Amino acid sequence: MFRKATVALLIMGLVGCAKPTDRGQQYLDGEFDQVLNQVAVVESDKPRDFSEFRNQMEKVIERSPSMAATYQPLYQQIENWVAAGSELSDLGTYGIEVAQMGGGDGNGNVMFTGYFSPVIELRHQPDEVFRYPVYGMPECEAKCPSRAEIYAGALEGKGLELGYSASMLDVFMMEVQGSGFVHFDDNDQLQYFAYRGKNGHRYVSIGRILIERGEVPREKMSLKAIDEWVSQQDEDTVRELLEQNPSYVFFKPQDNLDVMGTAGIPLQAHAAVAADRDYLPMGSVLLAEVPQLDEAGNWNGKHVLKLLMALDTGGAVKKNHLDLYHGMGTQAGVDAGHYKHFGRVWKLGLQGTKTGQPWVTP
Repeated sequence: MFRKATVALLIMGLVGCAKPTDRGQQYLDGEFDQVLNQVAVVESDKPRDFSEFRNQMEKVIERSPSMAATYQPLYQQIENWVAAGSELSDLGTYGIEVAQMGGGDGNGNVMFTGYFSPVIELRHQPDEVFRYPVYGMPECEAKCPSRAEIYAGALEGKGLELGYSASMLDVFMMEVQGSGFVHFDDNDQLQYFAYRGKNGHRYVSIGRILIERGEVPREKMSLKAIDEWVSQQDEDTVRELLEQNPSYVFFKPQDNLDVMGTAGIPLQAHAAVAADRDYLPMGSVLLAEVPQLDEAGNWNGKHVLKLLMALDTGGAVKKNHLDLYHGMGTQAGVDAGHYKHFGRVWKLGLQGTKTGQPWVTP
């Protein structure tokens, strides 16, 4: 599921300040020079929840023999470590080596954003209400048409329409996520639309545009704020805003309802992340202090130590940035939309295997 941007990046970046802690930043480990840094031990006093890891691991072993050949010895030792009590001081006993991520600030604070699988209503044929098409991938000689050109009809008559939505914004948001579930209300069919490709134009955040125009204050920016702003505008105004992002994503219907990541593995909520494969190859295991948020989307002062697996990528997910998959539906979207917080992260490897020396860039 290649995504051009996440919900959190859609709604804009961070407000800089010296040694901030309001988004879960910690300053416990000194300074780091690299994205991946060799460390002897993991020191964390956070509560642990490794319950989702096994399901995600089993999906990898079931679906990808090649990935399992590389990672299954590591997975098995992690399972053995968890079964024995998961004492952090015992990682070395199981041959597990550790590299800590340096964080974008060089103090170990890795940014977590979130993404999800939206569910939007479609119909197979257009009418006065359901008139915004979702497109399959066109054949383009060079770059495909821009968003503005597509909105102006550049793809009409090519037989690429997969369905029609009543909301221009809903289709746009599914593009941002890179995939999603659609419910055809004319025959009550639920289908998964996977990422097929993009038009080759650059991505521009509409959240940033709204902030720069003074339409939404930076501190109030969220997915909900964008939705509320759009609901108060006419169609031409909404279209003009969306056209500021020339990037466009195309989809392909799937026969099953698995949400697939770039690695071709079904993603499990709160167990899979999108990551920069230059540092975290698909299948990599991460031990992470994941920031916890309250209902308003604020950091509640807590982190939970989890085992995560890198199984997806994203055009905006680079270096010290992880994008946590939140699952399907409205609540997952609300939760993911608030996520733009920080936690400490360690990449795990197994001594004497292909995953050994996890601090070495692949």
